[in-house]
Amino acid sequence: MSTHDLYTIPAELSTWNVEMSGSSRFTWEYDDGRDRMLALYQKGKDKQWDSAKRIDWDLEVDPYNVLGIPDNTIAIYGTPLWDKMGEKQRQDVRLHGAAWQFSQFLHGEQGAMICSAKIVESVPDLDSKFYAATQTMDEARHAETYARFLQEKVGLAYPINEHLKALLDSTLTDSRWDMPYLGMQVLIEGLALAAFGVMRDITTKPLPKQILAYVMQDEARHVAFGRMALRDYYQNLSESELREREDFVIEGCYLMRDRLRGKETWETIGLSKAEVAQAMEAVDQSDYLRIFRSLLFSRIVPCVKDIGLWSPRLQQAYADMGVLEMAGQSLETLMKQDEDIAEKLDEARFAEEEAERHAEVTATIALGTD
Repeated sequence: MSTHDLYTIPAELSTWNVEMSGSSRFTWEYDDGRDRMLALYQKGKDKQWDSAKRIDWDLEVDPYNVLGIPDNTIAIYGTPLWDKMGEKQRQDVRLHGAAWQFSQFLHGEQGAMICSAKIVESVPDLDSKFYAATQTMDEARHAETYARFLQEKVGLAYPINEHLKALLDSTLTDSRWDMPYLGMQVLIEGLALAAFGVMRDITTKPLPKQILAYVMQDEARHVAFGRMALRDYYQNLSESELREREDFVIEGCYLMRDRLRGKETWETIGLSKAEVAQAMEAVDQSDYLRIFRSLLFSRIVPCVKDIGLWSPRLQQAYADMGVLEMAGQSLETLMKQDEDIAEKLDEARFAEEEAERHAEVTATIALGTD
């Protein structure tokens, strides 16, 4: 089945052509490079995995309850709009909300794949090229995984959100080699990591938990890569150059915040204009979503501070968004947690499989002795 058959609203084109600028940079320096970057590259090689084998695709998913979380996480829950809905329309709300969220994850992963490929092309340092090549493969695997999840388990998809598309456009069309790092590794990947983490921790369903945990294990390395490269580079930029990048970060964070509102889902399930307005008002006032949006910046804000973009005007922008306190988050602690959760999930799954194999062998031996 073509993915276009799954889209709730028509995608504009079968492809989106972005005219990129900038130079492809070769380097003739083949010395070992930075120890930290090469260690990250080695880890990127060691941690490759196969989505078809590591994930248990036989697990069932209820498309009307993809994550298995209570309805009070839905923005309109408890409002007059929710109360007057029948069960069929409420099922549509659950289905379309999950389909929209995972569709944006999918489109973001394809954007990450293209951005990391551009980093291979444009970054001047060979050690960075090496690592970005492993990330390109990671992002391809993530896009493959989310596409399969939507096609086989959810059965519905949404085109790319206009705000995510705008940020990708700004990231890819900038000629400066560091902008794919800043737009993708810091902003888009940082927000995605936080969103994956919230959903990984609240879902009661094993298949989405596996997907989110394993993808996060990779993404934690990607954010570390962006921090490492930009922190070194931004130390040598002028005030005007840093200000340009701060402007990009501020605009990008507002785009990412607005992307989370999901207006198109309410329009697609057949609500009237007045009802869509009510739904968007509920989205903006929802206590749960306010906390969720704040948590989504838990990876971005400390990363921006760490790479050296931390002027009073940038801090004020984060204060206006209500996320300035996230600057105190420890990225190392969060990354270690992401690694541990994925590894423990593997251990539990393999232990269960080993126990099942042992039981089968014992049963076979018992049959042979009868």
